[in-house]
Amino acid sequence: MTIANNLRKIRAALPVNVRLAAVSKFHSEDEIMEAYNAGHRLFAENRVQELVTKYEHLPKDIEWHLTGHLQTNKVRYIAPFVSVIQSVDSVRLLQEIDCEGMKAGRQIGVLLQIHIAMEENKFGFSYDEAEEFFADGVFEAFRHVQVKGLMGMASFTHDCERIRTEFASLGTFFRGIRTKYFAGSEVFCELSMGMSDDYMIAVEEGSTTVRIGRAIFGERH
Repeated sequence: MTIANNLRKIRAALPVNVRLAAVSKFHSEDEIMEAYNAGHRLFAENRVQELVTKYEHLPKDIEWHLTGHLQTNKVRYIAPFVSVIQSVDSVRLLQEIDCEGMKAGRQIGVLLQIHIAMEENKFGFSYDEAEEFFADGVFEAFRHVQVKGLMGMASFTHDCERIRTEFASLGTFFRGIRTKYFAGSEVFCELSMGMSDDYMIAVEEGSTTVRIGRAIFGERH
């Protein structure tokens, strides 16, 4: 199967309202261009340096998302061009994104990463921390950040029921936050859940964006 065929197969399985972020980390620019030439435009990277290099070399109509852990001192490198930072895990990071967005003269889309997995090494807000963030109206202070939704990573497990429970919990939380704090607004509308092994479960539990790498590009180099 080619990259283009993989994309077609996945797109055919996804509802029309679910976006596909092709996770291209550790894959070559030629491989990304194969997906690009098949009509795909939304790509995601985990590392700032790799994202910056690929942005510089590849077509400028690509919509780039960052999905990996982001350190505050690296925000400035991607602020001028990144479309969405999906992995915002602290208010301090949001403050830095807002500051760098101001310098770049643009508003940067972000998703709050929520810790839903069993593994302790996963980053993200707890449900209580995220609820407090929205209840206190902290997000309203940022002028160069647009909080577009939430992101979560399920536990690394073969237990599909565990994965479903984690996705369902985040889906319920997302809908509750949207109802309580964004009623009538079309801004807070993204729920990013699901990767190559579990994206269909995520879609069934309300995901609006899935992050798929291996099922598109094959094993990483």
